[in-house]
Amino acid sequence: MSPIQVSVFTTAPPSATSASGQVDNLALLIDKSKSISHLLQIHAALLRRGLHHHPILNFKLQRSYTSLGLLHHSVTLFNLTPAPNVFLWTSIINAHAHSGLCDCALSYYAQMLAHYVQPNAFTLSSLLKGCTLEPTTVVHSHAVKLGLSSDLYVSTSLVDAYARGGDVVSAQKLFDAMPERSLVSLTAMLTCYAKHGMLREARLLFEEMGVKDVVCWNVMIDGYAQHGCPNEALVLFREMLGKKVRPNEITVLAVLSSCGQLGALECGRWVHSYVENNGVGVGVKVNLRVGTALVDMYCKCGGLDDARKVFDGMEGKDVVAWNSLIMGYGIHGFGDEALQLFHEMLCVGVRPSDITFVAVLTACAHAGLVGKGWEVFDLMRDRYEMEPKVEHYGCMVNLLGRAGRVREAYDLVRSMEVEPDPVLWGTLLWACRIHNDVSLGEEVAKFLVSNDLATSGTCVLVSNMYAAARNWDGVAKVRSFMKGSGVEKEPGCSSIEVDNRVHEFLAGDLRHRRSKDIYSMLEEMNCWLKARGYTPKIDVVLHDIGEQQKEQSLEVHSEKLALAFGLLSTSPGTTIKIIKNLRVCLDCHAVMKMMSKISGRKIIMRDRNRFHHFENGSCSCGDYW
Repeated sequence: MSPIQVSVFTTAPPSATSASGQVDNLALLIDKSKSISHLLQIHAALLRRGLHHHPILNFKLQRSYTSLGLLHHSVTLFNLTPAPNVFLWTSIINAHAHSGLCDCALSYYAQMLAHYVQPNAFTLSSLLKGCTLEPTTVVHSHAVKLGLSSDLYVSTSLVDAYARGGDVVSAQKLFDAMPERSLVSLTAMLTCYAKHGMLREARLLFEEMGVKDVVCWNVMIDGYAQHGCPNEALVLFREMLGKKVRPNEITVLAVLSSCGQLGALECGRWVHSYVENNGVGVGVKVNLRVGTALVDMYCKCGGLDDARKVFDGMEGKDVVAWNSLIMGYGIHGFGDEALQLFHEMLCVGVRPSDITFVAVLTACAHAGLVGKGWEVFDLMRDRYEMEPKVEHYGCMVNLLGRAGRVREAYDLVRSMEVEPDPVLWGTLLWACRIHNDVSLGEEVAKFLVSNDLATSGTCVLVSNMYAAARNWDGVAKVRSFMKGSGVEKEPGCSSIEVDNRVHEFLAGDLRHRRSKDIYSMLEEMNCWLKARGYTPKIDVVLHDIGEQQKEQSLEVHSEKLALAFGLLSTSPGTTIKIIKNLRVCLDCHAVMKMMSKISGRKIIMRDRNRFHHFENGSCSCGDYW
């Protein structure tokens, strides 16, 4: 302690005239205390002087114990306090709510009322911090009875509590009734709209806000990122930087997630560079969370080498970081590398999670490692005593189905100890479609329809399976069912990043400003391909139309438009990266292989299932996807 602090503790008892100054000095020392040992010394001094029950000092001491993580000290001090006043009750309630102990906070609130101590606005706003929806309605009722419901702190806390509980209607009513809206209340309502996917309402409120701090920007950017609007998230991020608002770690995590969704590698690299060059100034650094987000982003954008560099430079890697890179190797088809990394993880003593096993089994499935897959599946149960979840069974069904062992996959589904979900059934249906097992596919389809489990994806798979077998009556029945059930097929969409801008294409798209050039390039590509023996795989066109129409349909698939634009817009020799929202078709896969050799370019494509690295006429998937 400093000499001044020692004198406070060791001087003679204060006179009446100096008592007030003594309390002020002690209160100041408590507020400035940053260590547990120092705070305990102050507490001892209060006990020696009989000041431990002084309301101001007691309140500050209790609050400081909580801020230093000593909640049990706060509770002991409170329990030894005779007739605590409203401030002390509020302090102990706030301490428990802040620590996520909602039930304890509510218990203290009930005791407070039982002792006939009337809560104030700060009591209610503190209590509401951790309330779930049901107690929020009770506290709201109390606020109305006490005449505190219109208080700015209370009304803001109620809006936030209803928003967290998912009651958007109640949150909206309270928000609309507020005569004065603080930045906190605006942010609470903005958050309510954005966790619930009401992005239009959130954006309107966001634009109405006069002052926007980094929290407001984060809520809107993260809302877009979490609800499938990554392009909008990146546009807003650029606007945020233009307004000179400094991003923080939450901003960076949301933006990296958006880059990963879009496959926007150059944008992701820019964010990485920004953090490394400006991180100290904005309070962001490549810590474990940001590092893991970078690994995930690079893997999803096709930058495996970059992902590995970031991973190798991270200290204290946890299981989430290991999972990200293992999954990255898996979706790129590098099964052996994924398994090696998994064993490295085990050797350094990191215990795998259930997500780890999903990642490793996914890697085995994409690489066709059936034996290794079974070994990992058994390891999870036997060594780590983890019961497989539906996701793990789904990986095994995918692994067996890809390898052509469709009946074995079906037997595994029937023997599962957990209820299979529509995604798993869809995986089995896909295997039936690929290996033309129409009878099993029909059996699975009938089961899904009869149990009301059919989705757009499963319906499309069954339709495709019938079409491949030239069973047009079957196709008509499925499409009639889809139409009657309101089920619509998801349209194919491909995107490519050029000069830090993401360009999106649909099949037969004419919206792009360079459409004329793109279609001219398509004609050139077709001439190059046919000169080298390319024959369109019209079997993949699942419509009962003529062969010429089928060829024309294949020529304008979205990934081919993206490739044509990439050839036009990037320098010779550079890698072209394409993102497809659906599984790449057989014809487009063949075209990508041939074009990689014709153009001398490496082409990387991420479809719904995995990455394909096309180079010199071959693909990393070995035509196994």
